[in-house]
Amino acid sequence: LVGAIDQGTSSTRFLVFNAKTAELLSHHQVEIQQKFPKEGWVEQDPKEILKSVYECVERTCENLRQLNINISNIKAIGVTNQRETTVVWDKTTGEPLYNAIVWLDLRTQSTVERLLKKIPGKNKSFSKFKTGLPLSTYFSAVKLRWLLDNVEEIRKAVDDGRALFGTIDSWLIWSLTGGKNGGIHCTDVTNASRTMLFNIHSLEWDPELCQFFDIPMEILPKVRSSSEIYGLMKICPSLTSGALTGVPISGCLGDQSAALVGQMCFQDGQAKNTYGTGCFLLCNTGQKSVFSEHGLLTTIAYKLGRDKPVCYALEGSVAIAGAVVRWLRDNLGIVKTSQEVEKLAAEVGTSYGCYFVPAFSGLYAPYWEPSARGIICGLTQFTNKNHIAFAALEAVCFQTREILDAINKDCGIPLNQLQVDGGMTNNKILMQLQSDILCIPVVKPSMPETTALGAAMAAGAAEGVGVWSLNPGDLTAVTCERFEPQINPEESEFRYARWKKAVVKSMGWETSEAPSNGKPK
Repeated sequence: LVGAIDQGTSSTRFLVFNAKTAELLSHHQVEIQQKFPKEGWVEQDPKEILKSVYECVERTCENLRQLNINISNIKAIGVTNQRETTVVWDKTTGEPLYNAIVWLDLRTQSTVERLLKKIPGKNKSFSKFKTGLPLSTYFSAVKLRWLLDNVEEIRKAVDDGRALFGTIDSWLIWSLTGGKNGGIHCTDVTNASRTMLFNIHSLEWDPELCQFFDIPMEILPKVRSSSEIYGLMKICPSLTSGALTGVPISGCLGDQSAALVGQMCFQDGQAKNTYGTGCFLLCNTGQKSVFSEHGLLTTIAYKLGRDKPVCYALEGSVAIAGAVVRWLRDNLGIVKTSQEVEKLAAEVGTSYGCYFVPAFSGLYAPYWEPSARGIICGLTQFTNKNHIAFAALEAVCFQTREILDAINKDCGIPLNQLQVDGGMTNNKILMQLQSDILCIPVVKPSMPETTALGAAMAAGAAEGVGVWSLNPGDLTAVTCERFEPQINPEESEFRYARWKKAVVKSMGWETSEAPSNGKPK
């Protein structure tokens, strides 16, 4: 058996798989609180995240005992995580020095603008060929820069040599392998490739970029492959049972890379789209890094072993997908549960000319337009909450279409079907809509926990563990559900063109010069 910790933006899960059959045996999930202290700010408590991991491990182990499954058969644990989210903690006390700044957070817009002034021609793509990324609020380096500029306690800890920086994977692995008592401070190449401080070709922290962002290299974690033994689980006071003590943590992948592995997209040109808080389409480009002409990122797909080659991917990142459903639930209150959105949308079967651009955190791929904000347009007296629910689901599909168009242009070979996964894929209306809007079939594996599966595969296949074979012949065939396009392409094109018109209207909304009294407007 292999366990996987899946620490996402909206929830934490621990899942246990059978390494021979890839069958999911048991899991437990805990929702994570997101804090919005000011407009555009998104934070989480790193201690709450860690506590949720322990709770999920504990409860999953209890479930396994009730199923008469011996938990001593768990031979390895993989970690997969929301990427870019930034934590700085004190290595002497094990305490975080500030809340985690979440990938979606926009407070660093002024930091980005200040940094842009240092670049000849204010070129956002100045580090594209080293990092694969544009300068944006999305990546860890600017979040870390903001923390160093604005949190006295962090500056002091850095000066005293007590501070450690990490993305969520690093914080979890350090804590789980002993914390202040000898915890391992490391990350993997996929997570490192999302910081803007990492050279994706040499696979090392880049001294010039660290200098540009003025970040001390000694606080950075050691970068390892995605599949090797990093350290052993230490006994934890909150794990009453002492379960999993001494089990190696041997897999680590950012969530989108993990989903690519879990969908078995090991061939050049294979792609998957994950519908979580955001939406992420990754296309494997093999051992060559491809640079996009159409607003996509170049990122590390995986490196499945110390001596294995690194593989790259083109990525289209959309900030708001499942988050729009959470917003309809928590902010507007038009539904009580996320599942109700599907029901509301199904009752009308159309948005009736209403379009929703959920640019809550600006627009990510393919526009990279931080000034955009969310809009709902095309409203009439006829529009009701059902139409808005439908428009919200449609928005997720249109955003995916924009990215798919970009990937097809960059790769030159159009995808003939789309492999999908993530929490939102349980929504059948959404999957049918997606197929209609893309005009290609959408294929969903019957086991939707692909991200966790990818982390488990990496952990189980690690040298010194060797319970999971990644040889193509040994990978189990996955049963899938297919959604075929059911509307004519002309109608699809018409709706897509209207959507693009709405996107233009959402841009240029916000300027960082706006007077601010520090309170949300």
